[in-house]
Amino acid sequence: MSWQRQILRVNLSTGECKVEPLNMEWAEDYLGQRGLGSKYLIEEMDPAADALSAENKLIFATGPLTGTMASTGGRYSVITKGALTNAIACSNSGGKFGAELKHAGYDLLIIEGASEKPVYLHIEDDQVELCDASEVWGKTVWQTEALLHAKYADPLMRFASIGQAGENLCRYACVVNDLHRAAGRSGVGAVMGAKKIKTIAIRGTVGVKSTDPAAFFKIVNEVNARMTDRDGMSRDGTIDMIDVTNRFGSLPTRNNRDVQFEGAEKINAEAMHTPNANGHTNLVTNGACFACTIGCGRISKIDPSHFSVKDKPEYHGASGGLEYETAYALGSACGVDDIDAATYAGFLCNEYGMDPISLGGSIAAAMELFDIGAISEETTGGIKLEFGSAEALCAITELTARGEGFGQDVALGSKLLTEKYGHPDLSMSVKGQEFAAYDGRSMQGMGLAYATSNRGACHLRADPYGHDFDTTEIEGKAAVVKDSQDEVSFIDSSGLCLFPGGCGWTMDDYRTLVAAACDGDWSEQRMHLTGERIWNLERQFNLRAGLGKKDDTLPRRILEEPAPSGTGKGLVCRLDEMLPEYYALRGWDTEGVPKPETLQRLGL
Repeated sequence: MSWQRQILRVNLSTGECKVEPLNMEWAEDYLGQRGLGSKYLIEEMDPAADALSAENKLIFATGPLTGTMASTGGRYSVITKGALTNAIACSNSGGKFGAELKHAGYDLLIIEGASEKPVYLHIEDDQVELCDASEVWGKTVWQTEALLHAKYADPLMRFASIGQAGENLCRYACVVNDLHRAAGRSGVGAVMGAKKIKTIAIRGTVGVKSTDPAAFFKIVNEVNARMTDRDGMSRDGTIDMIDVTNRFGSLPTRNNRDVQFEGAEKINAEAMHTPNANGHTNLVTNGACFACTIGCGRISKIDPSHFSVKDKPEYHGASGGLEYETAYALGSACGVDDIDAATYAGFLCNEYGMDPISLGGSIAAAMELFDIGAISEETTGGIKLEFGSAEALCAITELTARGEGFGQDVALGSKLLTEKYGHPDLSMSVKGQEFAAYDGRSMQGMGLAYATSNRGACHLRADPYGHDFDTTEIEGKAAVVKDSQDEVSFIDSSGLCLFPGGCGWTMDDYRTLVAAACDGDWSEQRMHLTGERIWNLERQFNLRAGLGKKDDTLPRRILEEPAPSGTGKGLVCRLDEMLPEYYALRGWDTEGVPKPETLQRLGL
């Protein structure tokens, strides 16, 4: 079982599609998905190349447990050099596309070169062809799926697509699969757009084989039985964190000017469950990805009388609703407490293919530019881009999705946007990637995790949550961040989701499943060594791309402006004290470069 032992390589410049054997030595060292895809990327391209050039590669990678019966075994990653960050990008997605790629017989899909005209890739097991995409280029993700489902008359065909945001090279365009699941961060969709590939349409019937299905099934059942705390996640998804961080004082609000949002109760889990004055309830049901036993996804409907959709019946149906990060980015970050407006902006992100975290962070930065007078209504095309304006949120999201007017500036991302208008300190980002929904002043470990994340600011590259909510002191934070970064690297390479770890699983449960599926002895020591090797490999890519210690930092606001309220009131992030300890624990020198003995120990 585990690996399919072959990859599909597609050269868009020549039109050649060929199958190659998987490098099993690399698979043994890097496991799969994030780790294995990153290994192929760094070996096959110059990290200094332009992210939007033909020299960049786009890798869709599964893990050894993707497509199996292991709970949450539906994950895949898109690995490339990020258009938003110029750093290594590995964007993880759920849904059903990853399993379909694996079931078609491939561990990895490597897309290289660039097409002169729009194309899409059609895969049915070993039948692979590049097709003219003129009928779907310029269409949304939703329209693309509908047109190609009708063309191939196969309801089980899965798609990973870009919308107009990717075509227009929005710096944080994403790759959307199954209508509302996405490889969302770092601009992987812009890379896909630069290569002029619209979608990957795939149908797989090969399946995943096991040498001993009964034994594997027994282990899966035993591990699943230890997932004992999933009811809350099924009922509320991730959005229940709104209340947790708001009480604690780590909910970024109005571009991190504030850390608590007075409108939180209007965009939280209960707001999704509770009928409004018109009797409309936002949440329809929950949803699950392939093989998932949690079901954290939100399926929502917008009140048809809401200003955003009252004349747009196409948005009156149910689709992917607010998760915690979406509610933060399109809610508190912009000071907006209108749940239907945030849901509409989220629908547009899915439909046009944009990362809602970076979109919300970029709009929040633009709102602050507007607030201080750095831009005006003349700049924005008549939009009063004020904090708290649901109308402004919806209007600017529409423009950004279509690449029109001031939306073209917002599509640059907050770093380039704020630089353009002379206030770079207003970008709440690391390595050009916007913050997730945690403030690094009250959550000191998260501040360090943001600063050191290889793909730019990210809440899913480390797990300092418990330690951060226990104490605002920095003792022990560096070790927690370093160790959890290695553990997450392993999980991201397995084909499984991180969320079972919040529902009762331990790292040993992940290790047990990998050991049951993969050849060899997957001990606890090997698990940690594999994760550490992957993290250091990504660091090597970034160093060769020109990133280093200067990029392991945080915005001035987080380092110098004390948190105004909450548990961390009066605190700034003490990054300057934590970073040297972190480097030492990693076996890196004072400039953040892995020492020769570290590379030798990891086999790099």
